[in-house]
Amino acid sequence: MFEQKDLIDLARFTMPFGKYEGRVIIDLPEEYLLWFQKKEFPQGRLGQLMALALAIKIEGLEGLIKPLK
Repeated sequence: MFEQKDLIDLARFTMPFGKYEGRVIIDLPEEYLLWFQKKEFPQGRLGQLMALALAIKIEGLEGLIKPLK
């Protein structure tokens, strides 16, 4: 389960490395998140947010995050 803070973090936390460095987690492409899911999400908060972002994208709920940006 997630908390309200998790949604705020999705709208503000940026990717710290790689091709999408500096991009907000919720704005990462679904294909990129799926690739990480197959390889294994990073440990810690980043991995948790990436997994949540993927779940939100799969369910088509990205509109929940846009007002928080």
